Amino acid sequence: MDIYSNITEIKGIGEKTASLFAKASVFCVKDLILYYPRNYINYPEITCISGITRGRINCIKARITGTPSLYSSRGKTILSFDVADETGSAKIYYFNMPYLKNQFRHGMEVCLYGTVPYESKGIMFSNPKVTTEDEYNDLRKSLRPVYPLVKGLTEKKISDAVMKIFKAGFNFRDFVPEDILKKYGLCDINTALKLIHFPADEKDIVKARKRLAFNEFFVFLYNMKILKGDKEKKKSTSIIKADERTEKLKNSLEFKLTNGQEHALKEIMSDMESGYLMNRLLQGDVGCGKTIVAFLACYNAFLSGYQSAVMAPTVVLATQHYNDFCSLNEKYGLGLSIVLLTGSMKAGERRRALALIEEGGADIVIGTHALITDKVNYKNLAFAVVDEQHRFGVKQRYALIEKGKDLHLLVMSATPIPRTLGLILYGDMDISVIKEKPANRLPLKNAVVNGDFRPKNYKFMQEQIDKGHQIYIICPMVLEGEQENLKNVETYADEIKPYFKENVRILSLHGKMKDDEKEKIMESFKNHEADILISTTVIEVGVNVPNATVIMIENADRFGLSSLHQLRGRVGRGDAQSYAIFVSENDSKKNMERLGVLAKSNDGFYIAEEDLKQRGPGDFFGYRQSGDPSFKMADIYTDADMLSLAKDLVDRDIIKIQDKLNDTMKCSFEDYLDFGILCL
Repeated sequence: MDIYSNITEIKGIGEKTASLFAKASVFCVKDLILYYPRNYINYPEITCISGITRGRINCIKARITGTPSLYSSRGKTILSFDVADETGSAKIYYFNMPYLKNQFRHGMEVCLYGTVPYESKGIMFSNPKVTTEDEYNDLRKSLRPVYPLVKGLTEKKISDAVMKIFKAGFNFRDFVPEDILKKYGLCDINTALKLIHFPADEKDIVKARKRLAFNEFFVFLYNMKILKGDKEKKKSTSIIKADERTEKLKNSLEFKLTNGQEHALKEIMSDMESGYLMNRLLQGDVGCGKTIVAFLACYNAFLSGYQSAVMAPTVVLATQHYNDFCSLNEKYGLGLSIVLLTGSMKAGERRRALALIEEGGADIVIGTHALITDKVNYKNLAFAVVDEQHRFGVKQRYALIEKGKDLHLLVMSATPIPRTLGLILYGDMDISVIKEKPANRLPLKNAVVNGDFRPKNYKFMQEQIDKGHQIYIICPMVLEGEQENLKNVETYADEIKPYFKENVRILSLHGKMKDDEKEKIMESFKNHEADILISTTVIEVGVNVPNATVIMIENADRFGLSSLHQLRGRVGRGDAQSYAIFVSENDSKKNMERLGVLAKSNDGFYIAEEDLKQRGPGDFFGYRQSGDPSFKMADIYTDADMLSLAKDLVDRDIIKIQDKLNDTMKCSFEDYLDFGILCL
């Protein structure tokens, strides 16, 4: 068995279990090692009922005081009973587990652990785990990893399989010389991988993350360095001159561009007619109007006889850009041929789109990763836009560049990044920044509250719905039970229905749905066929519904400030007053002060700087927000010191590292870049 062996070679994993792992994109030993926990549970001491802390895991030892009863409600089977100790009583509920009824009886002493919700009346445990006092005390001796799950795949199955790999005696050769490890306080790669899966305490997690974050940043920065090659200031034969018709279109728009938009467009046009390749980042806060700048640049390329391509990370966003571009084309009679290309298109539609692109009948091609597949041939592609660039890897951006001849590249990001980090991540790019919002946008009103305020929040949302507006509710989890005490999309609609009028229409959306299903749901919401959309962070990227005026983010303490700022950018995109509500079960002073930054300011760049200042090495549970698929573990905020170190080594010590790779490794350095963690 080696690193690329099928996981069925691990003892205890048969074809049935392997099919479950496949749903989580785990096919071989390497995939399993890189299937990092998303969080860890630290079990507290057993407490009396009166000492329970809401919103946290609690373990109680109590006696069943009534006869367990079984009944049905809203299509669910519910088993319930009461327990009590000398300090108080609690209600216990098990949903859709009728088989447990015979396990409990009146007068029985039980040891239960689970989470008591903030909003529950009295002390209530939902689906608590049953244990013995000795078993629970064993759990307290270490942290329990919490993995991303798919239905049928348990954390125990994952943890046991990973443990068997390490027990098999795998030793990964480290690419970082020992003197560098010692100098910067990094552990070796074998230690890092073992500790990330099986930490004894939080110090172990910090140590492991530090090393793994360094690896991922190093791969990213080195990849960028070698792929960039000699493209810097390379001369271009694709001269796209500023056309007076573009200026005329800009002046005929029904709104006036902001100073930031004007300046960015001027810089882009200047780049494209300079005789050198453009490599520019257009960075702008959510809702600042980057898309119209990109459209005007595409139109200007068309006037010079060239094709343009716009690559978006999701079908939903690509379709939105396509509809927006088509609307502008039709409204102003521009005569553009605009084509949509995504992986979810029907075969016939795809063939027609590919033919138009190759024959030059498509002036602007908008799509997802489908734009860079082998079957796509452009006739004269000279300008490309990569939207939400942090969602793409470096190789994907350069694959798009290779589709054209002397192609000008504009990448756009709505993620405000502090200047210190921006210089590292985008040191090879010219940067344009748009800070202003369009004049008709009112500043968001923000509120940071705990779970007790949910009923008031729902009442306020109903008032907004009565005015004809729409609502977003964001949950961190997709399925019930993915992680204890976190709200999930699957059950949230049922939870909130009693708080709203019967005619309120609710839709749910999450990233595990198929692309066409997600697209259909978003289209329905945009067309006001629903009043509330319950979603995971899949709606973070670029979705534009001007009629949405309220966004409520559950478990806001699980997100970084910059991610929360990105999410609240889904509202406030029309001319009505809009609101962002951040709900946190963690009402500690430190956490509420951290979230309070969002209530003080709507400036994404200020928030990014504050995020960087406040985040410490232990502040990583649920915070990862970099977005770049190269990063499984790293976060540019939490791990800023590792980002800086990786940049330093790429610039100064790369020869030393390459020499060690050539001496000790069995495959080329480029193979390690594909592997991602450089540890074979």
